[in-house]
Amino acid sequence: MMHRRAFVTGLGAGAVLVIPLRVRAQQSDKRYRLGLLINYPFDPKRAIGRVFIPALQDLGYIQDQNLQIAVRSAHHHPERLPDLAADLVRLKVDVIVTGGDSEVRAAKQATNTIPIVMAPSGDPVRAGYVATYARPGGNVTGLSWMSPDLSAKLLQIVRETLPNASRLAVLWNSANPVKVLDFEETRRAADALRFNVTSAALPADTKVETVFAAIRRARVDALVILTDETLSAAVYPQIVDFAMQQHLPSILGESNYAVAGGLIGYGPSGTELWRRAAHFVDKILKGASPADLPVEQPTKFDLIINLKTAKTLGLMIPPSLLLRADQVIE
Repeated sequence: MMHRRAFVTGLGAGAVLVIPLRVRAQQSDKRYRLGLLINYPFDPKRAIGRVFIPALQDLGYIQDQNLQIAVRSAHHHPERLPDLAADLVRLKVDVIVTGGDSEVRAAKQATNTIPIVMAPSGDPVRAGYVATYARPGGNVTGLSWMSPDLSAKLLQIVRETLPNASRLAVLWNSANPVKVLDFEETRRAADALRFNVTSAALPADTKVETVFAAIRRARVDALVILTDETLSAAVYPQIVDFAMQQHLPSILGESNYAVAGGLIGYGPSGTELWRRAAHFVDKILKGASPADLPVEQPTKFDLIINLKTAKTLGLMIPPSLLLRADQVIE
């Protein structure tokens, strides 16, 4: 019989996290330590609490019985990540699970021996985290977001939605090396689809509002946002408000952007990625080497369209796109 209880685990930046867990009768004689390194605050409603931790439970890992989870959150201050990663290394955790490229980079700099599970990375090969997808070759494995490959798909959706559009602004974090690769792919895809691109680059330690003026001056037809920890759910409302004020259709490579009020969100299913991350942890704790565990690419993508936003913008979404949507917000 299963019931619910709570456990407490330490967080970075002096916070305390309480996560509800189901306790199962199954136990293991060995106790494991799992480090969770994330740039954003822990939220039990996000995929980590809603999917990843329950998936670990389903695999037999129970807090206070055979598992301890140490969560370190930078609370949207990525400059703190190296210290938080070093703290997890000092704790001698068995595995570090990372929530994005900044986290992967910090963890990899902190240790070359403790296994690291990416959940996920935008392009782990070109970023240098792993040697190849099939044979990572070091202490890093996990999931890829396929963000450079996603760029072309985002622009195809823009072309389908706005067949007469010619000018795009691309909002991206120029401080993230993976996003540099991502933007290069976006520019190439734009050339193929006959879009003129205005780069709305966001340097390190710069607030997103600072690039809005450049987008206004460019008089673009649509706004494309490249997914990144800096341009995460915490700033979606700012981007949505700006896009609506400028009467700009906007699309971001993460489905929840449309839930926040953006026109279209399209990207890998975060729920599925975090579920798979639990399986990587399980394999490593059972003795598998991350060097030999192939990096997985997403197989499920979510397309969410916000029809309320479309109506406000005076847009007619093509029926072909609506039929492919996983969710339509009306």
